[in-house]
Amino acid sequence: MSTLSRKRSLPGFGLTMGLTITWLSLMILIPLAGLFVKTADLSLAQFWETVTSQRTLHALKISFGLSFAAACVNLVAGLVIVWALVRYRFPGRRIFDAIVDIPFALPTAVAGIALTTLFAQKGWLGAPLAALGIKVAFTPLGIFLAMIFIGIPFVVRTVQPVLIDLDVELEEAAECLGASRWQTIRRVILPSLTPALLTGFALAFARAVGEYGSVIFIAGNLPNVSEIAPLLIVIRLSEFRYSDATAIAVVMLVFSFVIIFILNRIQHWAQSRSLATA
Repeated sequence: MSTLSRKRSLPGFGLTMGLTITWLSLMILIPLAGLFVKTADLSLAQFWETVTSQRTLHALKISFGLSFAAACVNLVAGLVIVWALVRYRFPGRRIFDAIVDIPFALPTAVAGIALTTLFAQKGWLGAPLAALGIKVAFTPLGIFLAMIFIGIPFVVRTVQPVLIDLDVELEEAAECLGASRWQTIRRVILPSLTPALLTGFALAFARAVGEYGSVIFIAGNLPNVSEIAPLLIVIRLSEFRYSDATAIAVVMLVFSFVIIFILNRIQHWAQSRSLATA
């Protein structure tokens, strides 16, 4: 009886599931499988030599390490921005809300040129920083700032609707019951926002790892200094070393999938815990 009820409540389930699997296979699974097939042209020793070379390891370290750090910064900064946009009313709030979406709409090359111009040694911000002995353009620090720039909207737009739906009366009730501001944040606000925060973090991290256009202009692209993994893949392709390029791409794919899978499991646990305590 329950099976029949489920079938009635989801008319056309078999058709929609078949179309979903077919679409995902054509658009995602089959192209990704092609990476592994192309990598099979390399022997295990050649594959290991390619992905463990000093240049490759440094490029992967730059891409994943700075992406993770940028996502952490965006997690905190995004929450602060969302809180200001949702909880307060001030002149120009709608303008600031629209500014958040600029990295979404801005072509990545334009973003890269703008950041490079701004942080160059004679740029508006680069000049005073250079006077303090801080070089941004053509260094890993420049890559880090570019990743923050392109990742911040993902956290803001993921958390914002959840915070809008969060009833302010819950916070007021907690305060009436004697909870301090920190206790209200820790026990009322954060449990409700945690799943959305983790989703925004994962999206910002994934975008930063795969970012290319806005990063290469400010990175300087120096091997073993400021070279990102996507650029190294492009270099290998330009050298007609397709198997080497796909080997690096496979490593990036596997690492990204594992990290995002772990984040999704943590998100699921946080969401289940939030529903259980609601």
